[in-house]
Amino acid sequence: MDTRGPKTPGGDALGDAAENLFQELQEHFQALTATLNLRMEEMGNRIEDLQKNVSDLTAQAGIENPVEEQMLRSSLRKPEDGRPVT
Repeated sequence: MDTRGPKTPGGDALGDAAENLFQELQEHFQALTATLNLRMEEMGNRIEDLQKNVSDLTAQAGIENPVEEQMLRSSLRKPEDGRPVT
């Protein structure tokens, strides 16, 4: 049983145009997703490099709490009160 309803003149052409538009949008979305993932990966690499450089500079300056220790402490927060674990 066909539940699409009665055929209308130009209905096939409209359906084909809609299908083509959907396909183009899907391809565009996939390309944007790939580009975004690549840029996020590049940004992650840059952040890691920056963290290493800051750690190296703090070590050279003789600062006691390098960035890694500060980041570790901030990631060990108690969920109920948000204060760092000491």
